[in-house]
Amino acid sequence: MIMDGRIAGAGTDRPRAGLISRRSFLVGSAVGVGALGLAGCAGDGMSLAEAQKLYGPMPDEKFPIPAIDVSKVDPKYFRRTVAYDSKEAPGTIVVDPANYYVYRIEGDGTATRYGANVGRDGFRWNGDAYVGRKSEWATWTPPPEMIKRQPEAAKYARGMPGGLDNPLGARTLHLYQNGRYTLYTIYASLDADSIGNGITSGCIGLLTQDMIHLYDQTPVKTKVVVLPA
Repeated sequence: MIMDGRIAGAGTDRPRAGLISRRSFLVGSAVGVGALGLAGCAGDGMSLAEAQKLYGPMPDEKFPIPAIDVSKVDPKYFRRTVAYDSKEAPGTIVVDPANYYVYRIEGDGTATRYGANVGRDGFRWNGDAYVGRKSEWATWTPPPEMIKRQPEAAKYARGMPGGLDNPLGARTLHLYQNGRYTLYTIYASLDADSIGNGITSGCIGLLTQDMIHLYDQTPVKTKVVVLPA
């Protein structure tokens, strides 16, 4: 995949797309949206109770998933079905990094819309890709390029096992192009503050409950379109 005049892949100087979910491994300038002080209504027709249910705990997972603190998420980023005119086939994933949304095309002029975090300045990209493989509770291994930039990641050079602290989270869609892994992913995040912000090295993050919802409907070979930022 050509990005900024270089090919993203192992052995290149392109930053790897993964990010460690712990704040100490994120760029220092990343800023959370902060608490919104939600009361009885979460906005856009969704009640606070509905939002809390949508993003509630998932105790039956391999690693039980806690509830998302919805007070830290702008209500416009809550999952919903929206009108969305697209020529893409149903099931296609469209990433809109300029507005921090991911869409799953449903057909009939609608899409499921999810709030997202995206690449920070200098790490954003656009183009077509596809889901080359899927992972549940994947092992994460920082590439040499990331370890060079962030030496604290060196302790995971042999891989970080899946779990709540793993940056890939509960579910991961690995993005490919022309048979090659781009090193970019759509991944699950428990970090409510990250949604609506550019914090990653090029990956796209959804709240864990949203990611599981998308993952369950997305087969390998699904087309992914990343729009210009």
